Amino acid sequence: MPLRTKLLLIVLDGLPWRSWKPFMGNLEGWVQSGEARKWRMRSVLPSTSACCYASIHTGVAPQVHGIGSNEFRKRVEQPDIFSEVTRAGGRTGAVTHSYWSEFFNRYPFDPVRDIEYDEPDGPITHARFHTMAGYNHTNQMTPSDVDLFATLTRLVEVKGIDYGILHTCTVDSMGHRYGQDCVEMDNALYALDASLAGFLPRWLSAGCEVIVTADHGQTHRGHHGGHDEEMQDVALYYFGTGEGPASDVLLDQLQLAPTVLTRLGVSVPETMRAKPFLR
Repeated sequence: MPLRTKLLLIVLDGLPWRSWKPFMGNLEGWVQSGEARKWRMRSVLPSTSACCYASIHTGVAPQVHGIGSNEFRKRVEQPDIFSEVTRAGGRTGAVTHSYWSEFFNRYPFDPVRDIEYDEPDGPITHARFHTMAGYNHTNQMTPSDVDLFATLTRLVEVKGIDYGILHTCTVDSMGHRYGQDCVEMDNALYALDASLAGFLPRWLSAGCEVIVTADHGQTHRGHHGGHDEEMQDVALYYFGTGEGPASDVLLDQLQLAPTVLTRLGVSVPETMRAKPFLR
């Protein structure tokens, strides 16, 4: 039985709420034209990447799924978006950092075995991962955003995925290296917005709903992890026909997983207790 719709979740790592409006001109233009809706969303705590990744897909807090830092990783035990979509007969796809493979498929990550796979039984049906191995302050080791967007597009058009996630670390890495308030970041955000604009209309034409958001924010000095709006608050843009709350409602990151499943027409497991924000 086909799912209700198809949906892509685009996660731009480390992009704080304050930076979306002034720098993401294409996304803001789609909101202005009525083609997208926008909300503010607050991340879980700690507002650290791995913690947020696990919460985005399980709908439970780090204190529940047990991923409390980037350094401690495991296969999470709770149901997640991938597992529930494949259980419902759908196909899932991931173009992300290798942490997502460890959390939702198998741990530890083997770069030869797991860098790319196509496994009909899932939970991640089609995966194309990157590790950023060797990442440091002077060498970001981040893949091109265009390459990542193109890879996701192939999963949509060639593999026929019903749900897909793309995750890029460009902004987060730039922030850790230069901070948020600098010319280098201005140019990086312009380039990312332009790259996204080259692919998003194609995803919509393929019948996909699209959510664009971030895992967490970042301070001007390039830090995140704590209990602070700069580190936690991000934007969320939605392209689709679902009904949502007023634009001034603050969303909770734990609402993402049950919302995605609701839009796909997949049953929401009992562990995901937050209320979906789209119907």
